[in-house]
Amino acid sequence: MDRFSALAQQLRQALPRLELREEEPMRSHTSFRIGGPVRLMALPRTAEEARRAVELAAGLGVRPFFMGNGTNLLVSDDGAEEFVVKTFDGLGGIQQTGERELTAGAGVLLSRLAVFALERGLAGLEFAHGIPGSLGGAVCMNAGAYGGEMRQVVTRTRWLDQSGRAGETAGEEHGFAYRRSAFSDGSRLIVEAVLTLEPGDPEKIRGRMEELSAARRAKQPLEYPSAGSTFKRPEGHFAAALIEECGLKGVGIGGAQVSEKHAGFFINRGGACAADVRRLMDLVRETVLRQTGVELEPEVKFLGFESHGG
Repeated sequence: MDRFSALAQQLRQALPRLELREEEPMRSHTSFRIGGPVRLMALPRTAEEARRAVELAAGLGVRPFFMGNGTNLLVSDDGAEEFVVKTFDGLGGIQQTGERELTAGAGVLLSRLAVFALERGLAGLEFAHGIPGSLGGAVCMNAGAYGGEMRQVVTRTRWLDQSGRAGETAGEEHGFAYRRSAFSDGSRLIVEAVLTLEPGDPEKIRGRMEELSAARRAKQPLEYPSAGSTFKRPEGHFAAALIEECGLKGVGIGGAQVSEKHAGFFINRGGACAADVRRLMDLVRETVLRQTGVELEPEVKFLGFESHGG
């Protein structure tokens, strides 16, 4: 019996209510709708289930891969020999824990969290309403849009390390920077975050959400599977503008294509595989570097590839 089979057996014995899946196809768990199977996936419903699952994995020398809603992830067509712990939907509670404070589980969708804040007359999450990811993933990468970022609202984060030990990070300890944080190395599972917002007029908050939603629909290829912005914004430039400048807008490989609507988005036009996306990313990076001297850094994360650096 290998480590993954032994872990599955231990998890079923210790946590009979834990949802556990073997050889789970990742195309069902990523916004690209791409990806082969992972050996084992756990979908904990409580922080204690998550803690115990991670603890048992550590005892067998299995390092978990932590994921949220899979909106920023490309998984190999061959899948991965991984134990995936997915928080989306499971760790989904939200509470108002202070006059201006919300506490939410890592699996809460940002859109749901923004509406929860709106209903309580709290402003500051309008930018997040149209971001498709979950709170845990958003904190991990300091997700942002239209001038807003998670670092503006997140004040405390509770987490588990890969041994199952619990901890808390506060304030500047988050290490927030452009599309990264102290959690970006993937070594800790975000369980819960505390957000501090500002009192606001619900009608103005709603209006701003509607304004940003209209802008997204007009500018982004929301009708196709994608992982949002494929590359980070290079200092002094915009990735989409560089890609378009190099004549790459609309270029495709297999079922993957640089969106004709927004060159920063790589889309699955239908039947794309991970290899198509990777080849297209390589083509774009090499062309942009050759023609402009600017090196693009992937914003998309990789699972199951020999090189995770793009």
